[in-house]
Amino acid sequence: MEKAALISVYKKKGIVTFAKFLRNKGFKILSTGSTAKLLSSNGIETIKVEDYTGFKEMLDGRVKTLHPKIHGGILFKRDNSEHKVTVEELGIFDIKVVVVNLYPFEDVALKTDDEYELIENIDIGGPTLLRAAAKNFKDVLVVCNLDDYEWIMGNFNTIDEIKRKEFALKVFAKTSYYDSIILDKLSNTSLFKEKGIATKIKQELRYGENPHQKAYFGYNPLRKGIANLEQLNGKELSYNNILDIDVAYRMMLDFDKTTCAIIKHSTPCGVAQHANQTEAYLNALACDPVSAFGGIIGINDKLNKNVAKLITERFYEVVVAFDFENEALELLKTKKNLRVVKVPKTNLDFLEIRSVLGGYLVQESDSNGGFDYEVVSNIKPAESQIEDLKFAFKVSKYAKSNAIVYAKDKKTLAIGTGQTSRVDSAKFAALRAKDLNIDLNGCVMASDGFFPFRDSVDFASRIGIKAIAEPGGSIRDKEVIKAADEYGIALVFTHTRHFRH
Repeated sequence: MEKAALISVYKKKGIVTFAKFLRNKGFKILSTGSTAKLLSSNGIETIKVEDYTGFKEMLDGRVKTLHPKIHGGILFKRDNSEHKVTVEELGIFDIKVVVVNLYPFEDVALKTDDEYELIENIDIGGPTLLRAAAKNFKDVLVVCNLDDYEWIMGNFNTIDEIKRKEFALKVFAKTSYYDSIILDKLSNTSLFKEKGIATKIKQELRYGENPHQKAYFGYNPLRKGIANLEQLNGKELSYNNILDIDVAYRMMLDFDKTTCAIIKHSTPCGVAQHANQTEAYLNALACDPVSAFGGIIGINDKLNKNVAKLITERFYEVVVAFDFENEALELLKTKKNLRVVKVPKTNLDFLEIRSVLGGYLVQESDSNGGFDYEVVSNIKPAESQIEDLKFAFKVSKYAKSNAIVYAKDKKTLAIGTGQTSRVDSAKFAALRAKDLNIDLNGCVMASDGFFPFRDSVDFASRIGIKAIAEPGGSIRDKEVIKAADEYGIALVFTHTRHFRH
């Protein structure tokens, strides 16, 4: 039985050298279309698949290799005598090597939404060949990455079953990703009972949350976001940096006016909105300058030189903006370790995927940035208070639950996060403000979830809160409203919760 290598590749880089190597090793070369033409033109004796099968390519090339003489030569068991008799009787080659790469669906998907063009770039024969060869890896060497050609040529005579299995697993990873990208592009992220997650590894990170943990940065190339960032200065981004950048980035996209957010451990420690970028930064910093140390700055604007100068006067890990003035960038670069990151504008609609032990949680992103509200107290909030409540409630969306935000003049005065009791978050934030000599009297208060008891309103009255926004929906809402009326506090229900665990 004659041994053969089947070669059918879209990307031709390196294939001539690899095919010559295989031919010199005594393999007959089976090939298709443009690959066969390229190999023949370079003096490599090549058998066209259609001549081997006796069946011409058809349907504009949609059907080329889907034939028993091809798949029989790949899939027969070499240690099964009946299989061997069958393929010998049919004159089928022993296809020991399969070299295939696929139509560039991903590249096309990044350029167009034209469904006809997308469908025409869905490879059928390629994945079928690869999966067949991978299934029979004990007898067939399958190659799906052109980067492996050189290694294979250097180690061909010592490739064992363990290495063959490794190449086979690369195939299943490749075809799984390929199908996930097709599903993602054509279904517009719809959820199905069975769905692959289209993920490419952008890079291996130095380590994870802690030095003993390995970590990688994966992304979906069809979704614009953090993976499209441009690092302009500083050390390599860490796992924790990326987590914090994610929060800053979401806030930058969610606030429409110039806003500065300072993030620490994936939660805001100061946020301010102001037409003057410098004032936005200084007001955000004033909320909690202690926690801001070593934090991440996010500004949804083109960062100017004045703010850049102020940033260089303190220690931060990362500065994130949509763009940077040239002078600002030069100032920031004087801090050689400061990571300076430019991010693209995009939308907040995406699927959030979070792992749990042995499974995944998948949900839509919390992209609801509106502020619909119902006044439920006797006292009506003033227009300026409504604006502050809207601002504070949006900030609470990004703070860890249970979250309480005190704000005035579109700047946070104190933020309480991550407490297991909501009133404890209120108390913690107030204590932090007291330590920093920040007066909360006359400001507003926002909560990401409803008040289960009136105790948070009781506490708010003692520190001078004048208006409160919370979702409502507690069985004790009447008690909460009664408390607000007793203290003359304006209370609005948003009927929208923004938990962030």
